[in-house]
Amino acid sequence: MIKEKMQHKYTIEIVYSDKDEGFISVVPELPGCSTFGETEGEALREVQVAIDLWVEIANRENRTIPEPGFREHLEASVSSIRC
Repeated sequence: MIKEKMQHKYTIEIVYSDKDEGFISVVPELPGCSTFGETEGEALREVQVAIDLWVEIANRENRTIPEPGFREHLEASVSSIRC
């Protein structure tokens, strides 16, 4: 049986770290979910795997899985700005 990769729409922040000489990716909605990559693309690929694993383990341990919501909050904030 082939298990299909789940698609999650969590916010991903990627920043360059001079100290680590690479890119750190963080998922603010999933505590402890972060990865490292030498390139932005590698950091993104790694964090996508980390998100899947985070959710899989949370399911297995019957923990609450946060709903993706940061984007909706951001869109609401941006729409309230007047130019």
